[in-house]
Amino acid sequence: MISPSDGRIPESRGQGKSSCDAVFLVSIRRSHTRSPAIHPHRPRCMKRRSLGPTAPDIFPIGYGGMSLSEKGRPPEAEAIKTIHAVLDAGIELLELSNVYNDNDDDIGHNERLFAKALKSWPGASDRVIVATKGGRWRYRRRWLIDARPEQLRRACERSLSALGVERIDLYQLNHPDPNVPFAESMGTLADLKSEGKIRWVGISNADLDQIRVASSIAGIESVQNRLNPFSRLALKRDEVPYCAKLGIGFLAYQIYGGRHARRIGMHPLLKRIGKRHGTSPYSITVAWLLAKSDNVIPLVGARTIGHVRDALRGASIELTSEEVKAIDAARFPKWPLHQRIRRKLAG
Repeated sequence: MISPSDGRIPESRGQGKSSCDAVFLVSIRRSHTRSPAIHPHRPRCMKRRSLGPTAPDIFPIGYGGMSLSEKGRPPEAEAIKTIHAVLDAGIELLELSNVYNDNDDDIGHNERLFAKALKSWPGASDRVIVATKGGRWRYRRRWLIDARPEQLRRACERSLSALGVERIDLYQLNHPDPNVPFAESMGTLADLKSEGKIRWVGISNADLDQIRVASSIAGIESVQNRLNPFSRLALKRDEVPYCAKLGIGFLAYQIYGGRHARRIGMHPLLKRIGKRHGTSPYSITVAWLLAKSDNVIPLVGARTIGHVRDALRGASIELTSEEVKAIDAARFPKWPLHQRIRRKLAG
């Protein structure tokens, strides 16, 4: 976890405007068993991004750990190996939740898994920022919302125990609760912060008005909302630019569209641009997200390190303005044409 003293990571910044001027050669994660050379799977030239107004600049991509704890998850040893490879690749932000699990009796699995992986990783774990969440629950594999103050406190205590820490780096409200005044939920997180149980506060699945309220009550560092070529509401509703104005990091999740992810790989425009840059449509999607705003930090959720490395390639690609505009203007239907016709006829 990040060092309680400061947490800011040394940087090397340039003065020019090219993609490689403001750089950080991601070779800071050196264990006693590794040479100081840059890891072979890390992009060699990278702009770092601010996580929030008082949080440090970090690697521009984070890792979402949901797939390592949900149904169909890999064996623990394989999952830990993937987490170690993610950290070796230079990623510093780990996004977790107490309710990422396979069944109702497995609350906290995600946090315990990553705590174990961090403990056994030989690198500089004090450079890593662990973000987890509270405000949701699981019942018979259904997602339930519960952001009552007493429930948030219980969830925070359980997360502290599962992670084996005295203070959580970044604690986010998982989802606003329609049955609880939003200000009460955020006030509880502000209290937990003042009590030293969490260092930074964030929110997830919040609209623009809720972002404003949360910022005024708890001084949030991050907003974690959905953003991908299929779902651009965060851009249309000005959530991304508003966060950028306040210096709040925007953690984009479901970056490939969730269940529509395979359609990213088949999209003709992304394939053409990917061929031009010698990479995959998924890498191009990451590059497009990074190009939308300097405060966007895509969260890559993958069970294999190969998929993570593919996303990392996207972080080192600088799309032309024409390419960004072409993706902006392209259609990304969630359903194939024959399915859309059937749905229209059925309706």
